[in-house]
Amino acid sequence: MYKRLSAVLFPVMTVMLIGAMVWGYQENQEKNAILIKAENQYQRAFHDLSFHMDRLHGELGNTLAVNSASRSMHRKGLVNVWRMTSQAQSEINQLPLTLLPFNKTEEFLSKISKFSYQTSIRDLDKEPLSDQEFNTLKVLYKDSGQISKDLQAVQDKVIKNRLRWMDVETAIANEEKVEDNSIIDGFKTVDKVVGEYPEMDWGPSVASLNDKRTVKKLDGIPMTEADIRRKAIKFADVPSDSEVQITENGKGTEWSSFTAKVKNKSKKDGSISMDFTSKGGLLISYSNDRKVGNKQVNMEQSMEKASAYLSNKGYRDMTAIMFDEYGNMGTFTYVQKQDGVLIYPEKITVRVGLDNGEVTGFQASDFVVEHQDARAIPKAKLTLEEARKMLNLEFEETYNRKSLIKDEFSKEVLCYEFGGKVYGTSYRVFINAEDGSEESIEEIKTPIK
Repeated sequence: MYKRLSAVLFPVMTVMLIGAMVWGYQENQEKNAILIKAENQYQRAFHDLSFHMDRLHGELGNTLAVNSASRSMHRKGLVNVWRMTSQAQSEINQLPLTLLPFNKTEEFLSKISKFSYQTSIRDLDKEPLSDQEFNTLKVLYKDSGQISKDLQAVQDKVIKNRLRWMDVETAIANEEKVEDNSIIDGFKTVDKVVGEYPEMDWGPSVASLNDKRTVKKLDGIPMTEADIRRKAIKFADVPSDSEVQITENGKGTEWSSFTAKVKNKSKKDGSISMDFTSKGGLLISYSNDRKVGNKQVNMEQSMEKASAYLSNKGYRDMTAIMFDEYGNMGTFTYVQKQDGVLIYPEKITVRVGLDNGEVTGFQASDFVVEHQDARAIPKAKLTLEEARKMLNLEFEETYNRKSLIKDEFSKEVLCYEFGGKVYGTSYRVFINAEDGSEESIEEIKTPIK
């Protein structure tokens, strides 16, 4: 009996053992193939990074070397600097540097990118490079040369000692040291050197882009938890004995605020959450987590309720400019209107439930930071007809109005806004009311006239 059983089981076990060995071999081969592919990708990204940093240094030198009155060459050089910087940033993102301190270098490259882009897109014939900008280019040329030299030193060690990036990734993930950590040490050295560079004057265009929009800059009386509780109950329109939980966020930081969670005893469905600024108690956001039923109302009906809601809450003269629909929820974008001009920086996003059109939440951080009681609006130098001539000949206009927007330099610009269609797609086009240039063009899914 045992002989028969052995005669049956032995071949079966042999086949299973061979199968397991084959499976293990295939798994190991696949794992090795993945590791080799990852290593090749890391090596390519690293060597490309070293190459593009050297090219960046060269392009900065080329821009400085041409005649100081050569506007076209300055623009070409700055565009190339921006392109090389973008390539270098992309390659850094492909390397396993998440846990390695390389943020100073990334920030430095980001500022070079912004500086070169913002400078290259302006009209250099009317506004040529200033002496300060030439000095900035000279400093960037010197500093980028040092970064390129340090990266090439790391590259030489990688090639000479056949170092592997997979070992670096393992070392960073496990927070352990490997036998030869020349790559890690090299990148730390580069970042340390960049961090010691003196702060430069990047000019007003880049400074405005890097300027942090924080609630800390707002004026107003510091709020207490009792103040926030009163404001939350009033805004939520709930009984004064409602349960309110107050949480202080980011105390002492640039985004210090209060969160109020209100539980309405008279309603079992959902609670309300609101964020207020620490100074002045301005409402930043509102959210009612009630359950939303099936869609029953259309855009026009829900917009009527959203507009009435904002008006009742003290947000006067708001105009809806955009609508997006997601299932049984809708989102409107509103902007302030002053003297017949739409003020795009003063924006509020309102969320509505399409079961009954009632507001379930909104975001007002842009409005809080940008709002001015009496904003100075410049006069239009062009007439509507003159601005209309700048449109595409095939543009089918459906409406026009004056709007104040921010350009790529974060400067407020008065524009004629034209809404309409071209090639079957809806757009709104902003034409500068001073010189007729096209400031911006946006595709819109659901136009609101």
